[in-house]
Amino acid sequence: MAEYDLPYGKTHLHFALPDGVSVQLLAPRDAAGAADEMAAVGQALDAPLGRSLAELWRGALRVADRPASAPQGPSVAIAVNDKTRPVPHKHLLPPLLARLEGLGIQPEQITLIIATGTHPPMQPGEFGMVIPQGILGRYPVISHDAEDSANLVYLGETARGTPVWANRRYLEADLRIVVGDIEPHQFQGFSGGVKSAAIGLAGKPTVNANHAMMTDPGAQIGRYEDNPCRQDVEEIGRMMGVHFAVNAVLNEDRQIIQALAGEPVAVMQAGIPLVRAVFQVAVAGPFDLMIVSPGGHPKDINIYQAQKALGHATLMMKPGGAVIVAAACPEGAGSRGYEAWMADAGMTSHEAVLERYGREGYRIGPHKAYQISRDASRVRLLFVTDMAPDYAGRLLLNPVADRPGMDPQVQLERALSVVLRDLAPAARIGVMPWANATIPMLGS
Repeated sequence: MAEYDLPYGKTHLHFALPDGVSVQLLAPRDAAGAADEMAAVGQALDAPLGRSLAELWRGALRVADRPASAPQGPSVAIAVNDKTRPVPHKHLLPPLLARLEGLGIQPEQITLIIATGTHPPMQPGEFGMVIPQGILGRYPVISHDAEDSANLVYLGETARGTPVWANRRYLEADLRIVVGDIEPHQFQGFSGGVKSAAIGLAGKPTVNANHAMMTDPGAQIGRYEDNPCRQDVEEIGRMMGVHFAVNAVLNEDRQIIQALAGEPVAVMQAGIPLVRAVFQVAVAGPFDLMIVSPGGHPKDINIYQAQKALGHATLMMKPGGAVIVAAACPEGAGSRGYEAWMADAGMTSHEAVLERYGREGYRIGPHKAYQISRDASRVRLLFVTDMAPDYAGRLLLNPVADRPGMDPQVQLERALSVVLRDLAPAARIGVMPWANATIPMLGS
């Protein structure tokens, strides 16, 4: 028997597959984290791709370039990812902030803005989940709200027709920085670069219009240069005037393999080959069964995040094959709009979801229902989760549990017993423990 582990919430689930079956482990390649992660970030800041922080700050001090609405005195704004992203702020922020202060910038001139996108704004009591305590008490920290029109500024439309509404506080800063990581993204191709601001600090209409492109054939995981969603994000970033990016490429243990800093597009161009080298996996052919995890907390904090595991798995599935997804989802759906849309009459089948979505068009929240039904309608989905069975059932996730509080380890064993007995002897099985960050490529 071959044994495997799946990340699940803040722990792991274990399972075994019988000898004689064809199994492929689709997992990131082993990549050691930097011996000193903070030092690696410092080295990237000291050798930036493009203009340095010092050069950018000297340019920012030209008062004539500052918006009339900006507060008195030059300022810096830094977009940081929210609690749904495993960004190592404890390593990325201290070197960045130290170098800004080394330029004579005072802490009160530097605002950290939590880039929530259309996720609910984080409350001050939650800021410690993403901002290290020593930093939290020293610098101003606020959370973005995509629906707070008073704190959004309209910048016009992109070439693809996306209306650009952006966080006022960020735009009023003289030096605008993004901090994040570069990893695979199911329809943006890759996260990273300006995306932390272009989506994370955008208004809801901006995110709606950009994400509506996810049905475009070019909006695929692992595509960048010709991906309409991603290139729209790049244009939004230019319109917002993002000056500088500090990004990390992480291994499956969320350690920094390499840090990159500088002009955002240059950071992406340097980081994407590193991500491919670690996270792209060659697949000889489609699978009959896939056993997947989004990658544990926070990748499975809610369905909004965990859905990506199903999306990546079904790229490599035979029609009608089985996908077992193990995702704790302690925060449930992660979107009130998604829940409300699914609660409407008629949302009792994947076909009904797809028909309604096709009729109504893209909306933030309901788009998750579309993504799940698009993929689950092609395969046999079995969902292992901490969510109550009736709740998960209303989201059409086909939960394995038949009662609230059922041990997820028992759920996984039950799902495997059901699926394995129906598999043909020559069936192909895939195991994807970090599905949200894995790029499966057929024949690559």
